[in-house]
Amino acid sequence: MSKHGGGEWLNRMSNRNDITGYLTHLTRANENMNAVEVLIKILNEKTIVANDGFTLGNEKVVCFQDAPLSGIVQNLLYEEVYHSDKNRYEGTGLMLPKPYMFNKGCRPVIYETKENYNELFSNVRWRVVTTDYKEEKVVDWSHEREWRIKGNLEFDLNRVCVILRNTEEYQLFISKISKDVLSSIQGIVTLQHIQV
Repeated sequence: MSKHGGGEWLNRMSNRNDITGYLTHLTRANENMNAVEVLIKILNEKTIVANDGFTLGNEKVVCFQDAPLSGIVQNLLYEEVYHSDKNRYEGTGLMLPKPYMFNKGCRPVIYETKENYNELFSNVRWRVVTTDYKEEKVVDWSHEREWRIKGNLEFDLNRVCVILRNTEEYQLFISKISKDVLSSIQGIVTLQHIQV
């Protein structure tokens, strides 16, 4: 493989615990479905629908975390403790290879203040996450190491690794997912035994 291709890059990923070769999209329950059912819908449609819940502009995006699974678990614990009223995401979702996502147009976010938002080129504003270190109110989401893609994301099932919270979610997922989808994905990871 080339120096900039899979071989060297994959070796670097496998020898580090602070970086990962995958981007993780976590989902959550809605008024009609639990988180596993939402995930199954995403897998059946091979599409993650974009939203504008946390963007400064008018663009709809799909958000990912560029963190190893131990970091994902830490972020979930943080959400439970400090943002339990918002329920932004649960420990249910999917991972896709970073090079695959980069080639689809997914990019790391730009951490910037609201005041500087309009100074950025309009073609990158969809990537901005509000960041501010004022003493009276710090706004810092950098622990998520967020990446975004503009618009809905259509993906190939054979690139997906499923993430589930625990054995109970695994059993529910297996009982509801079609055999075709199950045989197409790369694998399933449960988070309950990952140490942080």
